[in-house]
Amino acid sequence: MSDLYKSGASFTPVEASGLAERVISKCTELGLTIATAESTTGGLVGHLLVSVPGASKVFIGGITAYHGRPKINLLNIDRETLTDYGSVSHETAIKMAEGSLSQFDVDISLSESGIASTTGNPDRPGGLYALSLIKKSGTTKSELLLFSGDRTETMYSASGTLFQWILETIDG
Repeated sequence: MSDLYKSGASFTPVEASGLAERVISKCTELGLTIATAESTTGGLVGHLLVSVPGASKVFIGGITAYHGRPKINLLNIDRETLTDYGSVSHETAIKMAEGSLSQFDVDISLSESGIASTTGNPDRPGGLYALSLIKKSGTTKSELLLFSGDRTETMYSASGTLFQWILETIDG
């Protein structure tokens, strides 16, 4: 494993859904709003949130930016950030979260950009995700994590990790 990333926890679809329920419940209780900027998960984070009754009090919206064009045009990421650091990087994930935070004017923004399938490149393996959480109050968390499993399994693990981060951030 590279020194650039660490191993991420695995979450099943049921576990990720359970965490989404806890996020909606806790954010409703605290009056917090959430938006997302997703790439590799293709909207899965938002889907899991809106699958919870009462999500409209918390989830304001999301941008699925699978290609570089919506990252630049909708999330206001500089082309140089993508060129210099790549789409799967702390820099890009943080800029995606900042763009979502700004576009939706929310309390918490989540972002992810990753590589879901095998690549043959040991420095950029399948299952590698750049995740970020930014709070309007200034708290930022960003990590490069390697999740095990197939394409779908890594997507649920990335989503579950972001939900876990929200819970840790608002409980701590």
